[in-house]
Amino acid sequence: MLPTPDLSHLTQKDYEHVYEPAEDTFILLDALEKDAGVLQELKPRLCLEVGSGSGCVSAFLGKILGKADALYLCTDINLHATQSTLKTGEQNDVPLNPVLASLTRPLTARLHHAVDILIFNPPYVPTTTIEAVGAQAGRDIQGSWAGGNDGMQVTNELLESVESLLSPQGLFYLVAVKQNNIPKISHHMLERYGLISEVVLQRRAGREHLHILKFMHLWHDSHLLRVV
Repeated sequence: MLPTPDLSHLTQKDYEHVYEPAEDTFILLDALEKDAGVLQELKPRLCLEVGSGSGCVSAFLGKILGKADALYLCTDINLHATQSTLKTGEQNDVPLNPVLASLTRPLTARLHHAVDILIFNPPYVPTTTIEAVGAQAGRDIQGSWAGGNDGMQVTNELLESVESLLSPQGLFYLVAVKQNNIPKISHHMLERYGLISEVVLQRRAGREHLHILKFMHLWHDSHLLRVV
């Protein structure tokens, strides 16, 4: 079992502006570790985490992949988060490259079908649309949890770009909760973009029923999916 990345360089003051790793983070780490063999076999050249926050998840991915010759890109709308991500990479000897950006907007065209591992732990808490828009505009910690209608407002925007970002062998890992309507997400991605999916892990954490979904192209090797 791989240890959680060292975040001792981050202080409580940092966590006033940056999402502190919690149960949704840890189930994502567990899902990536569960898929470690698949990820290593993939031999990724480009990994992209959207909304990297503290940088914990990308640092963990770097430990799974070891000395793999991969580029680790990490976007976040929050300047404090990009700074924390950079420090976390340095603390854990993983070369993370944070980019201050909303989702993948400045990168989407240049990364066309180039991303081998795409990760997103989105703001998934259902809120009003106004609250979600305000949270994204504020570019601070509220943007890490306020998800708008059904908690899908920000996620839906990224889902439009996933197929164009993924390489032919690419994998996309998404954190979702039951209220996000997981069957609807899976059906939408298959019908509109030809991406098949499975639930890698699911776990209850208080009132939340967390799921980690994995998506890939329809023509992908079938042995990488356990349940479609």
